[in-house]
Amino acid sequence: MGKVIVSTQMTVDGVIDRIDEWFTPAGEHEESGSFDQLFAADALLLGRKTYEGLASVWPTITDTRGFADRVNGMPKFVISRTLQGPLEWNASLLEGTLAEAISELRQRHTGNLVSYGCGELAHHLATQGLVDEIRFWVHPVILGHGTRPFHSLEPPVHLTLTGTTTYRSGVTLLTYRPNPK
Repeated sequence: MGKVIVSTQMTVDGVIDRIDEWFTPAGEHEESGSFDQLFAADALLLGRKTYEGLASVWPTITDTRGFADRVNGMPKFVISRTLQGPLEWNASLLEGTLAEAISELRQRHTGNLVSYGCGELAHHLATQGLVDEIRFWVHPVILGHGTRPFHSLEPPVHLTLTGTTTYRSGVTLLTYRPNPK
């Protein structure tokens, strides 16, 4: 059984949106870290906003390393109160309670379930004890303003640092285990 991993790219000052202004697409962090994370996953677990954003871009992306083929070909499970199926881009809506749906996915998939983004879905997963790891990929830039992880949602999510990796590009991967109260 794989892990449920929340993974998000962010600036040093914690901005997770406006990614086209600061994201460092080339470097060891992408060549090994992000690549390894994606290929260790069996499926993506996405909230509505992240699904809509990714589905509007990724189907048109190609690359020579197989990253785009992997993203586009793998199953995506979407959690939404407003979307209705059927969904495109190899995606389906999860039904039932989130805890039951995650339990069923864990039983069905041996690889990890990766959730990109860090908003309402990530917060709910973490506070309900449904996340094994939260990974913050911190890029060496200060943006000044923008959306922050978990978007000021309550209650707080307490974390234990379980690992750090610093890449030559200056990107630092911080890996945490959530400690639900």
